[in-house]
Amino acid sequence: MSTLRLAAFALGFLLVAGAARAGDVWSPVREVSLELQSGSPLDFSTLLPNPPISEQSRIVINGDGRLARADAETSPVRFLCASLGWSPASGGFPDHDGADRYARQLKMHGYNIARFHFVDAALMFGRAADFDFDPETMDRFRYLMAALKRNGIYWMMDGLSSTRGAYGGYDDRWNLTGDMKLEVQIDEKTFQHWLKFQQLVLATVNPYTGIAPIRDPALVAIIPFNENSIEFDSILHQRDGQPQYSRLLQPPFNAWLQKRYASTAALSRAWGAVEAGERLEDATVGLPANRYEKTPRMRDLQAFFVDVETRSAERMTAALRDLGYRGVVAPYNNWPSVQTSLTRAGQQAVSMNTYQDWVGGYEPGSSLGQKSSIADGAAYMRMMAAARWLNRPFIVTEYDHLFWSHYRYEAGIVMPAYAALQNWDVLCRHGHGPIVLAYGEDFAHKRQMLPYAIALDPVARAGETLAALLFRRGDVQGSPVSIPFRIRGMEDLTQNMYEREPDALTTLALLAAIGLQKDAPSAPAHGLVAASPRDPASGGKLIAAMRDSRLLVPENSTDAGKGIFESDTNEIRLDQNKLRMTVKTGRTEAIAFADLADTVTLANLTVGNAAGKGLFAVSALDDRPVGSSRRLLVIYATDAQNTAMRFSDGEERVIADFGRLPARIKVGSVDFSLPGKGRWTVSPVGLDGRVRPAIARGSGAVATRLSNDGPEGPTTYFLIERQ
Repeated sequence: MSTLRLAAFALGFLLVAGAARAGDVWSPVREVSLELQSGSPLDFSTLLPNPPISEQSRIVINGDGRLARADAETSPVRFLCASLGWSPASGGFPDHDGADRYARQLKMHGYNIARFHFVDAALMFGRAADFDFDPETMDRFRYLMAALKRNGIYWMMDGLSSTRGAYGGYDDRWNLTGDMKLEVQIDEKTFQHWLKFQQLVLATVNPYTGIAPIRDPALVAIIPFNENSIEFDSILHQRDGQPQYSRLLQPPFNAWLQKRYASTAALSRAWGAVEAGERLEDATVGLPANRYEKTPRMRDLQAFFVDVETRSAERMTAALRDLGYRGVVAPYNNWPSVQTSLTRAGQQAVSMNTYQDWVGGYEPGSSLGQKSSIADGAAYMRMMAAARWLNRPFIVTEYDHLFWSHYRYEAGIVMPAYAALQNWDVLCRHGHGPIVLAYGEDFAHKRQMLPYAIALDPVARAGETLAALLFRRGDVQGSPVSIPFRIRGMEDLTQNMYEREPDALTTLALLAAIGLQKDAPSAPAHGLVAASPRDPASGGKLIAAMRDSRLLVPENSTDAGKGIFESDTNEIRLDQNKLRMTVKTGRTEAIAFADLADTVTLANLTVGNAAGKGLFAVSALDDRPVGSSRRLLVIYATDAQNTAMRFSDGEERVIADFGRLPARIKVGSVDFSLPGKGRWTVSPVGLDGRVRPAIARGSGAVATRLSNDGPEGPTTYFLIERQ
């Protein structure tokens, strides 16, 4: 905590308890075991089966640029990803019995791919010598890979995650203190260190599978080095009083300028002037002093970054191929600028990370903005969409709407629904494991709900349940329209390091699929193109063109001026001003709302008179549509906090104390109805999938006021059974 914040607390700033808001009631979760009951409404292993993984089912890129099984290339596969970003603070890799149970549970939760993140840090924790991997951790890691594969769960892998790599003698492996992410791109010794890790970990036979992971058909994708943007890394390493760009960049930058301009005189003409004492011949040309300056020097720095990052990605990809890897390489998974789009231009696949209401730590004084993603038109999703290159696989390696935001219920509908609309391939909500087998494990990151600990958060878990249906099951269909954002090349670089796709254009992602495309002489069949250089006003023109060509039907309610956007499939509708989003499909109907005092009718579902914010969804669990389904899962998520959680402000933006378990769910209620005939019951479903005694029954239309609290404690799930 900073000295300033300590002083603020010393002055006696008001501490506000989480339950102190007028009218709020919080009910503690009673479940301890969170292992789903086989055959329960939350067991998706039959609903979303994971076929066996074999050479025949190896994942390939099909002719449309989508991920598909080799034996069924015409049928793209949507992957719901389990993020395994474990550290000792979260318990690390489980033992063999735990791995078997964990893998089975992931399958039941609907996951079909897992991302291994920070494996290098886990293997090197407490180790003094380079590449002296902890043998127990290595054994557990290898066994878990095999357990996942047996359950039909593919893998994604970071080549390296930690800025300390596999160097010995460091205890800060999960921090941002090392320089490896930069050095691996400009220093031969560091590159060889990276390569040795791939040889020892990925290219070495796993005794539990009988094959090296790099040759295993279970390995779908490798991110060579997580979050390897030079600009992003430089921001994270910036310190007060220090240069904004690492001095390590100056020699290669000068070498690059030398090739481009040959002399100081030519450089001076191109830039208008150089600083006194700068000579290209002496390699003394400096880096920008201010990362926000808009100068020719900054434009050339961007071009230099593109060159370095492109060459680095190509070299890493070639090295992985030389080791026998046949899968997808997605080298560059962060930062949404024009510069990084050009870096990704030649890559096989695009991967991206993004967050709503990002949180930087777990200490008192950590803060977030309490911002709705619906209010800003799902900007964090649109930022990703604008970084995609069309006709290539698109992998979301990290996203989240973080704990303790009051609006994080939105994540369960916003990201999976739009990921489906965009025809993305992999969706990975980031966390220290997406599930836990039980509450109360004695590890630092499992003693209470925390950011990036979605497994402990009933609201996040409810969102992941809905994501399995909206995205992986395919309840939300992909847009038939892709609007290309044309890229000419390096001439699209400006003097602004942070130049991005205009917001007025990225709102098209709320209507149809968007993505980057190299300039072409002809327009696509539908005629819609965002030309370069970008004209923000063209966003409105393209929406009008969609109407004129009937890509948006007359009944489509889109009105950008009023913040209303309805997809071209007519399944998704977002209202920025009402902070409301709806999904209306054959098998799922859902709504996220900040206020629902009125009544809303979707196709079959009518919902209204809600007490507070929340997410409400009804999904068929059989092969029938919602209107005739006999077995439906209801998801109702409000908010959740830890016991004795405290804040330093009334808006609950700044943490004073994270509190402790048990988690407490905010008590809410809502009216809903579904048309139908015959007898019906509504039963709460525990967080472990166990069906509790019915709380409502009747015949004809299902209609009741539903509370998320009951005699056996609160929950986010209910089961409707109709005869």
